[in-house]
Amino acid sequence: MTILVTGATGSVGRLVVDHLLARGAIGVRALVRNPAKASLPDGVEVLTGYVAEPTTLDGVFDGVDRLYLTSYTETAAEVLARANKAGVQHVVSLSGEPDSWWGSIVADVEAAGIPWTHLWPGEFMENSTIWADQIRTTGQVRDGYARSANAAIAMDDVAAVAAVALTEDGHVGRAYELTGPETLTRAEKVARIGAALGRDVPYVELSREDAIAQLTPVMGEYAEWYVDGEADQVDARQQPTTTVADVLGRPAETFADWAVRNVTLFR
Repeated sequence: MTILVTGATGSVGRLVVDHLLARGAIGVRALVRNPAKASLPDGVEVLTGYVAEPTTLDGVFDGVDRLYLTSYTETAAEVLARANKAGVQHVVSLSGEPDSWWGSIVADVEAAGIPWTHLWPGEFMENSTIWADQIRTTGQVRDGYARSANAAIAMDDVAAVAAVALTEDGHVGRAYELTGPETLTRAEKVARIGAALGRDVPYVELSREDAIAQLTPVMGEYAEWYVDGEADQVDARQQPTTTVADVLGRPAETFADWAVRNVTLFR
């Protein structure tokens, strides 16, 4: 069985490659933009191409049985059409629920004519690195909506679920809502980072306007969208699912454990 991982040097795609190899998968192919910089493990066949530029994909799906599709909304339909024409038998796609900003991938996948599995992760724990510079330089976090809460998930758990869906039967036609094991406020996440560091890290709540202004240099036009998303989760708190545990047979990683594992990012 040949499995192609698109976006194989991306944050999740690279982890999917690792989990496939850990599961003993053979015939793993990795689609990358620059093979010279890919630094992928031995035994992985590296192909050159980019899903955002479908004209670079000639021949990459030949002989591929299963496909991990990274999230790129603009060209998903064309990429999937090429995969279908080449005979791909199963696609595992990273996206969001249909009403999310990247939910159009869901419709493209289901219209492509290839058996599918959807992965719908919540916020990644890795997004908390947006606080890393503040913590390193000021010892505190200044941000909006301290009581905004969700059940963030580690990218590694998303990749592990993808690898299972790509290598085992029984996942076709399933849409997996993926979360971490607990709902935490933003202030509670910062407190757990502080615990990993061995010191208190205060959370200083900003007004909506100040939070947007602080994020704009980094996020540009998406700063307002991001902050308003925080506001929505003050009252409509995301609740955890058991999907990761159900699929993997082990609990999803907690934020506290993730913070310990990644503490050097904040030190």
